[in-house]
Amino acid sequence: MGTEAALQTRNLSKQYETPRGPLVVLHDVTLSLAPADGLSIVGPSGSGKSTFLYILGSLERPSSGHVTLAGRDPFAMNERELATFRNREIGFVFQDHCLLPQLSVLENVLTPTLVATPRSDFTERATQLLDRVGLRERLEHRPAELSGGEKQRVAIARALILQPSLLLCDEPTGNLDGTTAQAVTELLLELHSEQRTILVVVTHNEALAARLPDRRRLTGAHFESA
Repeated sequence: MGTEAALQTRNLSKQYETPRGPLVVLHDVTLSLAPADGLSIVGPSGSGKSTFLYILGSLERPSSGHVTLAGRDPFAMNERELATFRNREIGFVFQDHCLLPQLSVLENVLTPTLVATPRSDFTERATQLLDRVGLRERLEHRPAELSGGEKQRVAIARALILQPSLLLCDEPTGNLDGTTAQAVTELLLELHSEQRTILVVVTHNEALAARLPDRRRLTGAHFESA
């Protein structure tokens, strides 16, 4: 672990204007994560967990404060720079996997590479990742032909195709049964260890949360150790 964190938030706050006044979702959140660090975020529904994740992923702007990843502030970039940065440095795994139904498993994994620079052939890496997640025999299948756990494994492979600095997971086991959730958890943690990305997971799955070294609870717009 290096002395300089690869991901930092400083005095991060987020609020929404409502007819009854400002709704504060996050207040003065400061944290620091280095390469290969893992953080789980737990808390009740509506507590701001996903909002925090979307800010880290530069999908939503904070009301105040700063985010830096690999020494760069994504919110200081123009739209084109931000799109390139997000594509290259950040991988996403969502609860509903967000696969494109008209594409094959292999094509779904390759989707982030279509706008990657410099352009190169990522087919071999995609095939290797799908082999790693146990789907080497399903390359040409469509998402409708896969189980929920298989779809989530495709989503994990897609998120890692460009070897991002940061992997963000929003309820990655939320739609899975207990046995499948356990299998996906093991796979996610194994790949995190191998790839040495920063991993941030929002989850209600206490078993998954407990497997990561840093565990925070979001309560009243503040983070607490959990």
